[in-house]
Amino acid sequence: MRILVMGGTWFLGRAVVEAALARGWDVTVFNRGRSGTAPEGVRWVRGDRSVGEDVARLAGAGSWDAVVDTSASEMAPRDVLAGARALEPVAERYVFVSTVNAYRGWPSEPLTEDSELLDGPPDADADYGRLPEGWDGPDWYYGRQKAGAERAVLAAFGEQRTALLRPGVILGPGEYVGRLPWWLRRAARGGRMLAPGSPERSVQPVDVRDVAGFALDQAVDDRGGAYNVVAPVGRETMGGFLAACVLATGGETQLVWAPEKVLLDHGVRQWTELPLWRTHLGVWRVDSARAQAAGLVCRPLSETVADTWAWLRGGGMAVEHPRWAEHGITAEREAEILAALGR
Repeated sequence: MRILVMGGTWFLGRAVVEAALARGWDVTVFNRGRSGTAPEGVRWVRGDRSVGEDVARLAGAGSWDAVVDTSASEMAPRDVLAGARALEPVAERYVFVSTVNAYRGWPSEPLTEDSELLDGPPDADADYGRLPEGWDGPDWYYGRQKAGAERAVLAAFGEQRTALLRPGVILGPGEYVGRLPWWLRRAARGGRMLAPGSPERSVQPVDVRDVAGFALDQAVDDRGGAYNVVAPVGRETMGGFLAACVLATGGETQLVWAPEKVLLDHGVRQWTELPLWRTHLGVWRVDSARAQAAGLVCRPLSETVADTWAWLRGGGMAVEHPRWAEHGITAEREAEILAALGR
């Protein structure tokens, strides 16, 4: 099996490459080389996918049985379209890693793969969907861009030759966003730790290695389709997640659960100050039955937590990314809220 991985040097892209090599596949990676070097055992083609000459040179290095695209998070749909069209003659299938943000209803309502997508066109530029000054409604910019990128791949490869993967939150060793690492380091610090909402609240993070394995499975499948790549609804909870963080780190930590109203009254920023906490109805109600029927297996969240802590303790360093600094509440803010709880 010959595959081309767009990206391939960090987090999901690297997990895809490592899993493909473990299967004995022939792997080519294409990237700029700014986020690390390619793993040993691959053919490395360096270039910028937004530069037509670089993409044409890449196409000349083909052919492949499948493309696995993990690096389009900041690509305009029209650049994805140009790249997909250039690769279509030299690749049999295209596996595109999108996001649940492409749905119009996320995170406000429960979702299936049949839920309505946002309106990004396949030839949109990077400015499509930007919010006007003073806008106070939903921020759909990123989702519109990703919906447009999905349509770009479909326009080039068609439905049967395209697999669209829509993960929610991806965690695991190598995470660059900083959600799980923040919780782990906070748990390791010990003491009374602010826990958001209800311990029974369902959560659906998926391990990066499970996304990688599912992407490779879709590279060899002869069907097309879209898949929500998230853990099953109701299997994991916020309480179980935070308990796993405490257990993995061995911290002398007491979880103190704060009602959501208290957190909202204190102006706690959802999704970032207390990572993974969000009050919206649909944020953790994304149906993944179709992906599970197609072979998605999600390991227990406690395993992801333990392996990520082992990675951090072993000197693991994520690729520098500005989103890391967004996550986590300050010790002073946490103490203030804990004091207000009076327990």
